[in-house]
Amino acid sequence: MNYTTQMDAARKGIITEEMKVVAEKEQLEVEELRELIARGQVVIPANKNHKSLSAEGVGSGLRTKINVNLGISRDCKNIDVELEKVRTAIDMKAEAIMDLSNYGKTREFREKVVEISPAMIGSVPMYDAIGYLDKELKDIAEQEFLDVIEQHAKDGVDFITIHPGITREVCEKVKNHQRITHIVSRGGSLLFAWMELNDKENPIFSNFDKILDICEEYDVTLSLGDACRPGCISDATDTVQIQELVNLGELTKRAWERNVQVMIEGPGHMAINEIEANVLLEKRLCHGAPFYVLGPLVTDVAPGYDHITSAIGGALACSKGVDFLCYVTPAEHLRLPNLEDMKEGIIAAKIAAHAGDIAKNVNGAREWDDKMSRARADLDWEEMFNLAMDPEKARRYREESKPANEDSCTMCGKMCSMRTVKKILNHEELSLI
Repeated sequence: MNYTTQMDAARKGIITEEMKVVAEKEQLEVEELRELIARGQVVIPANKNHKSLSAEGVGSGLRTKINVNLGISRDCKNIDVELEKVRTAIDMKAEAIMDLSNYGKTREFREKVVEISPAMIGSVPMYDAIGYLDKELKDIAEQEFLDVIEQHAKDGVDFITIHPGITREVCEKVKNHQRITHIVSRGGSLLFAWMELNDKENPIFSNFDKILDICEEYDVTLSLGDACRPGCISDATDTVQIQELVNLGELTKRAWERNVQVMIEGPGHMAINEIEANVLLEKRLCHGAPFYVLGPLVTDVAPGYDHITSAIGGALACSKGVDFLCYVTPAEHLRLPNLEDMKEGIIAAKIAAHAGDIAKNVNGAREWDDKMSRARADLDWEEMFNLAMDPEKARRYREESKPANEDSCTMCGKMCSMRTVKKILNHEELSLI
C-alpha cells in the first residue's frame, strides 16, 4: 500500500521503517506509536530525501527531544566552523539540528548537514529568502517565498518553521498593544514588515494550501512558528500571543486534513508561574499537537547565563507536557554562540528535558537515575562516569582534584557518607583518621 507521509501511513494502518526505529528507541509497542501518529499527537520528521536520518519521534509519551540552532550569517560565515558544531552536536546526541543560515552559500551548507547528520534537520526558509533570491524584502513575490520553501524541502530538510499565524488582524494587535519587545521572532518580523510594506495579507497564510502540497510531496513536518512569542516576561500570555495560537490551532486541522505532520512552537520569555497554563492552552487550542518551546526563559536579567534561565523554564514546561526543547546558549541575546557555548547549551537543555521526562514517567527515564544512584552507593567511579550526561566533564573534574583515598573525593575524604555507611553495612573496619 502506498503512502505520502508518516501520518498518511499511520492512518492507513501501515507500519513504516521509521516507526519501527522510533518504537525501539522509545521502548513502545509500534502499534501504539502508529495510533499516536495517526491522531497527530506524535510526529516523525523524516524527509524522503534525508538518507542519513536515524528517525526520532516527538510528542506524547516519548522522550523530550532537544534541538540545536546553528548556521552561517554575514558576521560569522565560516562553513567549516559551523560543520564542526554540527559534528559535535551529533556526538552529544542532540536529536535535531536547525540550520538558521541567512547569508552566503546557505544551500551548500544545508546539503552537507543533511548528508552527514543522523539527527533530524530543521530550517526557517524565511531567513534564507533575501539571500537566496538576492532581493530586498519588499520586492519578493508570494510565489518566490514558496520557491524557497520547496528548495529546502528538495534538499532534505525534515521540518520547516513557517509563520502563517501572524495575519493582518494579528499585526493590528501588535501595533495597538503596548508590548515592550513587539515582535522578537526574526521570521515573524520579516513577514510583519513585508505585509506593512506591501499592504497585503501574510503570504505564508494566503498560500498555506500550496505549502501543504510541498510538505505532502516530500513528507516535511511543519513547525508552526510563533511569530508573536513573548520576548520578555512582561509580554507573555497577552492577547497578541493567544490570538496567534488560536490561528495555529485552526491551521493544524487544515494540515492534518492533508496528512501533513505538525508541531507547534511556543514561548519564549515567561514568568515561571505562567508556564503550566501556557502548555495547557497549547495542547487544548492546537488539539494535542506536539509542543516545541524555546526555554521558556524565566527572567530577562541574566545575559551570559540564559542557558540556565531557559533550563529552569524548560524543565517545568517539559514536566507539564512540552515535547521538544530548543536549546539556549550562554551567548543568547549577545552574539552567535561558539563551540563551547553550544556544548553548554546542549547539556543545559538535556538536563531540563530529562528532568521533565522523570516527572512524565517516560519509559527508561527513572531507570537511568537509579543506575547512577547505585553506582554512587557502590563508590563505582567508572560506572558513574559512564552514566554521566557529560562523561568528559565528570572525569575531568575528578582528575583535577585527586583524593587520598580512591573510594572518596576531595570534598569529604574519609568522611564520605557513602564510604562510611558501606563499610558499616559490610562489617568492615572504619578508620576516619
